[in-house]
Amino acid sequence: MKTVQSMLAEAEAAVPRISPADAKSLVGKANVLFLDVREPAEVAASGKVPGAVAVPRGLVEFRADAASPMHDPAFDKAKMVVAYCASGGRSALVGKVLKDMGYADVRNLGGFKGWVDAGGPIEKV
Repeated sequence: MKTVQSMLAEAEAAVPRISPADAKSLVGKANVLFLDVREPAEVAASGKVPGAVAVPRGLVEFRADAASPMHDPAFDKAKMVVAYCASGGRSALVGKVLKDMGYADVRNLGGFKGWVDAGGPIEKV
């Protein structure tokens, strides 16, 4: 049986972290997908990384699977995916799921507050 703690540990081990400083240089690049997995109200309250695709944690698998009727074409296995949430837990779990789905280059940016605190640009929604 798995616990949330064991699932997070497994995800953290499988998905490398990326610092806000390193991630800033990737904003706007065509081969990078910034993925905000917070709930819509969270994104509306604080904004998001410019150009990020906002998909709540519970819908990521459906948007990421090309065979799903809910597929979002922004998801491309050739791109680096940089996922983030409020504190880093949901984005770690999403990163692990995406790796399991065949996305090879997935990074966990962690929490949006860390992005803001590091001077990362914000797009209001």
